Amino acid sequence: QVQLVESGGGLVQAGGSLSLSCAASGLTMSLYGVGWFRQAPGKEREFVAGINWSGDVTYYGDSVRGRFTISRDNPRNTVYLQMNNLNPDDTAVYYCAAKRGYSVYVHLDYDHWGQGTQVTVSS
Repeated sequence: QVQLVESGGGLVQAGGSLSLSCAASGLTMSLYGVGWFRQAPGKEREFVAGINWSGDVTYYGDSVRGRFTISRDNPRNTVYLQMNNLNPDDTAVYYCAAKRGYSVYVHLDYDHWGQGTQVTVSS
């Protein structure tokens, strides 16, 4: 059974930082591109960051580029999202997702999704 479990969310003040983790079980992470998405109340789920199977190609949504960094540790089957200089617009539930393949994927058609972790940024 495939599971993706996000952790590291919480409450932070504007300008602060958080580091999210996505731990996978039941699959070999190195065979998958992984993405982080977020969904705020009343809004559609949006792409935040993606990383290819080896970690040497990354891509970011316009609103987070320069502030967030995605990385992965394949032996640990874990992907990370370092979030710096957070602002209230970053408040959302953050999801990690895995899609079989070697690329970075920006659309929602992923194979597996985690349950999400809440990130709240106060002003």
